[in-house]
Amino acid sequence: MSQINKLLTDFLEYLEVERGRSERTIRNYDFYLRRFIKWAKNPLPSAIDNNLIRKFRLWLNRSVPGRLEQTIKKNTQNYHLIALRTFLKYLARRDVKSMSPDKIELSKAPSRIVSFLEADELERILQMPLKGGEDLIALRDKAILETLFSTGLRVSELANLKIDQINLKRDEFTVRGKGEKVRIVFLSDSAKEALKKYLNKRHDTSPYFFICHDRAKSGRENSGPLTSRSIERLVERYAHEAGITKRITPHTLRHTFATDLLMNGADIRSVQSLLGHASIITTQVYTHITNQQLKDVHKKFHDKKK
Repeated sequence: MSQINKLLTDFLEYLEVERGRSERTIRNYDFYLRRFIKWAKNPLPSAIDNNLIRKFRLWLNRSVPGRLEQTIKKNTQNYHLIALRTFLKYLARRDVKSMSPDKIELSKAPSRIVSFLEADELERILQMPLKGGEDLIALRDKAILETLFSTGLRVSELANLKIDQINLKRDEFTVRGKGEKVRIVFLSDSAKEALKKYLNKRHDTSPYFFICHDRAKSGRENSGPLTSRSIERLVERYAHEAGITKRITPHTLRHTFATDLLMNGADIRSVQSLLGHASIITTQVYTHITNQQLKDVHKKFHDKKK
């Protein structure tokens, strides 16, 4: 094994053990860094310099295929550079001679457009699970949608929720998010009611809040949690059934949660805390929603309630 690959293995183990990064994050760093190492033909750490990074950036921008046979997006190119910077910081911490991570600047990416549900769309999608009755799966799906909008949870956070985490006599509970950071999230009355109804109908012994009941019917006493992908599929299905033509994901409900907070007067720091963002820069994507947009959405919400 080359020196650079040995250091990469050590770095990934460091992320897992000492930094507590998620499996997905580690997998992404592994992919981006191995792509660089393969392209650079296993360089010595001391050989990583401005010139090598410049050539790598040109290669990413011109030669790496993305979707529809186009080159990869600027954001994806930046993910490679962020991974490299973090790796170089680790090398500096280990006193391994290499390029200073501060010399890597990110490309300017287009402003991110936040997609969120408008009032009538939100109401329609929240009503969809119980259209055909209140069986166990319908109650589960209703609770999932209500909880996503009420709390702004990431889909992975929702999928990993356990019953003992949530005290339904209270309006709040704690969740462990990215980087093992703990934050408080709050439940609306409708979310609490949906969670109670779902839990009261269950007779299994699984510790997870949202489980795959098809597996439960197959005779397994304990069912594992729904996967993030399963939750994504059910959100997409209910959006389609609600007649919403744009693509809707669990993250759209997270965006809707944040937008609703801002629309009702929350400050950006409070939104940052509730979303569990490590940096205010991440939260500032919501400031791209103009005051006029907020005014229009606010009017639609209130007109609907009249």
